[in-house]
Amino acid sequence: MAAPGPATPRSTTEAAPRSTRQPLSRAVPGLAVALTGAAVAVGAAALVPGLSPLLVAIVLGIALRNLGLLSARLALGLAVAARVPLRAGIVVLGLQLSLRDLAALGWGIPAIAATVVVTGILATVLLGRLLRVPARQALLVACGFSICGAAAVAGVESVVDADEEDTVTAVALVVLFGTLMIPAVPLLAGILGLDTRTTALWAGSSVHEVAQVVAVGGLLGSGALALAITVKLARVLMLAPVAAVLSWRQRRTGSSGGKRPPIVPLFVLGFVGLVAARTAMPIPSEVLSMASALQTFLLTTAMLALGTGVQIRSLVRRGGKTLALAGGSTLMVGAVGLAGALIVA
Repeated sequence: MAAPGPATPRSTTEAAPRSTRQPLSRAVPGLAVALTGAAVAVGAAALVPGLSPLLVAIVLGIALRNLGLLSARLALGLAVAARVPLRAGIVVLGLQLSLRDLAALGWGIPAIAATVVVTGILATVLLGRLLRVPARQALLVACGFSICGAAAVAGVESVVDADEEDTVTAVALVVLFGTLMIPAVPLLAGILGLDTRTTALWAGSSVHEVAQVVAVGGLLGSGALALAITVKLARVLMLAPVAAVLSWRQRRTGSSGGKRPPIVPLFVLGFVGLVAARTAMPIPSEVLSMASALQTFLLTTAMLALGTGVQIRSLVRRGGKTLALAGGSTLMVGAVGLAGALIVA
């Protein structure tokens, strides 16, 4: 993707070479922009109930790029901010899930999670083929919409060797459509006459981002919030096996250009390790609250940096087919999640 000025021939996340010859000090300006923008996004979301800071951040990043407000010297820092905080945020996310809490809800919750993830990924990939969306783009959308949004996109993009434009597009779509589900799920639940428990199950099994599930659960009440988050985190747990399967497939097909991806990326292993820690030992609620806030800030920082790699003209070029894929995937995941919620409730 071309940058607005001749001095930067590629997007900020593409322009920085992955080389240790670049002094760390050169990354400071771009990192400062990403961190400042994330703070603004979190502050804005705190003032507007239901507003996702991830959505605010990616919109802000897109605006900075397309209004020509970014200089070439920010490229390295923004490239770092697009990757490191995203992976760190996934690791910290592991502290939000206790396998004991999940087991206490019975077999129905993990069954819903596995069904939504497997069905959502397969159906979205198939729809992508029908719409002739590039395979890697369709797979990133499938994982983001079916598992846990931007974190899932990050969890599989390195495994499938996706390019930066595919990743940014998938993140933008998953944040946008997931945010649209925040008012849609309670509204449709009211129309369908669903009780609070069923609606919470539906939200946790269908809404894309953890933060978006929190927003829906908050509209339903504290009891519903806890249930919705637990169901959602059961889907998050599917990230590790999905990443492992995709990596194994990549190794078998030899489609990674000679590079053999790890069976499970290190940051996904970190996520699993913190899930195990949360399950095995009591962790003070204050620590969990701090971890949740840190996770949100890390992911928001990454979203802003990824947004700076988005060229509006590029999104328009991809346009209709990719938007149709995102809409279709949202409907499929929502339908499967609703069916599961009705069965379990």
